[in-house]
Amino acid sequence: MSVVVQCRDLRKTYEGKVKVEAVRGLSLEIRAGECFGLLGPNGAGKTTTIEILEGLLEPTSGEVTILGCSWKTNARAIREQIGISLQETRLSEKLTVRETIELFASFYRQPQPAEEVLAALQLTEKSNAQVGDLSGGQKQRLAVATALVASPKILFLDEPTTGLDPQSRRQLWEIIRKFQQGGGTVLLTTHYMDEAERLCDRIAIVDNGQIIAEGTPAELIEKLGGHHMVEFALSGNSHGDSTAWRSLPGVESVRDEDGRVCLSVREPHRTIPALLEQVDRFSAQLEHLTTRQASLEDVFVNLTGRHLREE
Repeated sequence: MSVVVQCRDLRKTYEGKVKVEAVRGLSLEIRAGECFGLLGPNGAGKTTTIEILEGLLEPTSGEVTILGCSWKTNARAIREQIGISLQETRLSEKLTVRETIELFASFYRQPQPAEEVLAALQLTEKSNAQVGDLSGGQKQRLAVATALVASPKILFLDEPTTGLDPQSRRQLWEIIRKFQQGGGTVLLTTHYMDEAERLCDRIAIVDNGQIIAEGTPAELIEKLGGHHMVEFALSGNSHGDSTAWRSLPGVESVRDEDGRVCLSVREPHRTIPALLEQVDRFSAQLEHLTTRQASLEDVFVNLTGRHLREE
């Protein structure tokens, strides 16, 4: 597949009393037709990165090409081929849904017909309603509609489902999938790991302005070192000696979290009996024990030391 979004050694520094390096030598490639996820904790630099790729910010240094074009020399051509849905889109609440879509369509040379966009975003029944009367999910679909009306080849979505109820989130997921199935490319940032796992073909995890891991969800979980997680807690909130847990058969990594010990393991059928024997040797009581498949959230915590939605 051809590369449609590319950046090389991207850097963004904000000057001031304290110089802030928001992006520090970031490089990535996004291929045609894929959904690419950019994940990171707050302040990691992902929003700065996506705004540079969208042409909203100028980088301090580095190169950006979108569909083979540069923002410096082909800005108009790029804008005709991309759609953008920001973290927060403020639309005129007095306009109707149809008027809003027609307004955004007027910005482009070859937009989609308003009726097609309304139907695709499940907004036909609300076409004559004022924006201010829409629900949160409907407003978010309208924001994505303003990005799709240009018939873009690339769709930039910055946390498109934050604050939505589960049904509204799934409606937007279906819209994103249909766009991708039609040959479109998606760059997505999200604070929901389940969203990233379901939608993204490849993911880059950003921390401190740099990419610290990249690959498919399955590849990233494989790099964690184990396909299963064993979580347990001992009586009295005592975790015991972490070295003792790390020495158990099949254990790849150990971390303490919220009063529990989390083990990443490859062979739970070997690890769990050994764990129970170790608990007996400590003369402790097991208050909690669960096993589950390793997830992208586990990869993220292992790499950054934080959950994605932590402030």
